[in-house]
Amino acid sequence: MPLTKDQRRTKIKRRIRKKFSGTPTKPRLSVFRSNKEIYAQIIDDENNVTLASATSYIKGFAKGTKTEQAKEVGAQIANKAKEAGIETVVFDRNGYVYHGRVKALADGARENGLKF
Repeated sequence: MPLTKDQRRTKIKRRIRKKFSGTPTKPRLSVFRSNKEIYAQIIDDENNVTLASATSYIKGFAKGTKTEQAKEVGAQIANKAKEAGIETVVFDRNGYVYHGRVKALADGARENGLKF
């Protein structure tokens, strides 16, 4: 019996998360992608704290394609990370393929000075 898309993504997500976690010096940049929006969080897993977050689900967010919105969210999360004193993160694609909106978010964050 084949796995559903969600089951497959969860399996990949668990396999990825076994290998790394966020620390206070190098937190984890986690991405969640829904059909309409995209969300990013910078997380310190040792203290179970979200240090910064950005989303396309806010009033007055820039219009455009979903990929363009993802790039803008990447820029926002990078700027919020700078304000919090974070320069380097571990990128957690959360089981999604590194392509399209996930890649655009990562590129937007890198262009605005976040290293991973």
